[in-house]
Amino acid sequence: MKPHLLLVTGSGRSGTSSMAGALKRLGLHVPQPEVPADEKNPRGYYEPEWVTEFHKRVLNPVPVRTIDTRPDAGAIAAEAGSRPEVEAELRDWLSGQLDAEQILVKDPRAFWILPVWTRVAAELGADLSTLTMLRHPTEVVRSRDSAYLTEQTPTFRRQRETANVAAWVNAAFETERSTRSLPRAFVRYADLLADWRTALHRAGEQTGIRYNADLSTREPHDVDDFIDAGLNRSAITWDDIAVPPQLQGIAEHTWQAMNALVDDPSETGAIEELAGLEGEYGELFDFSEAIAMDATTARVTAGRRDVRRKKDAQLEELRRELDEVKAELAARGKPGFFRR
Repeated sequence: MKPHLLLVTGSGRSGTSSMAGALKRLGLHVPQPEVPADEKNPRGYYEPEWVTEFHKRVLNPVPVRTIDTRPDAGAIAAEAGSRPEVEAELRDWLSGQLDAEQILVKDPRAFWILPVWTRVAAELGADLSTLTMLRHPTEVVRSRDSAYLTEQTPTFRRQRETANVAAWVNAAFETERSTRSLPRAFVRYADLLADWRTALHRAGEQTGIRYNADLSTREPHDVDDFIDAGLNRSAITWDDIAVPPQLQGIAEHTWQAMNALVDDPSETGAIEELAGLEGEYGELFDFSEAIAMDATTARVTAGRRDVRRKKDAQLEELRRELDEVKAELAARGKPGFFRR
């Protein structure tokens, strides 16, 4: 039987760790070592350390962020992921992971360079499918920044929340498009918490993965103790965050269209609607960039000025230190030490 590689992705704070933890308990293999749990995620990330570092090595120099608002970020990331050395590095690692029948790789960055994962998996004779977690953008934004933004100014909060919603929208478009040719599943975080058996039974049928339990029954399972319905503690609405109405409208319609893919991942109407929304978002981004042009230019100019000032200050400090050394040598009777 061919090995099966399942990539779990989705916007950060959308339940990818809960999903990966449940799948590991249902028999899928997570390549070791894993990213260790921490105070941000005490229940664990279930991410292979090598994969997270690999994605950073590919995407950070470009740079493409895990959450990136730019409509062309996908093309930039795809070009970075298409380099022969990137493909060779992934092939080297993945070839050593295919002893298990079902391999689970979770990383929210995976969708940016999905083509290289697809090519390498095919070359190595592995089936590849994807599972994308869905959570409403308002909840993702608030979950990500609730603590961080508490002490910030209203202006900073507005900028941060707007950028995070825009990044959620942009990631939704890129994820849907990049996974379209593969067996795939979309799972709402709320569904996973409310009834994980039903949510994962459907995802298993859509992706072709198998579990170590019959999810059509209510037999007790380790996942019962792992999935905590209380994780979805707050119902955040658009009234709770500061986002421009046009972006809010695009984000809400994008959320609804992505939801249509939960029952049918190839739903034509939803895919066509997402394509139209992507065009609207691109236009909004272009206008926003034009409006902010003077502010951006001013920041770049100020940044360059700061760099020059720092370089001048460093050069002046080096000159001062050199003069001190010369004076000390002269005092010791070695005035010609620096002559050529």
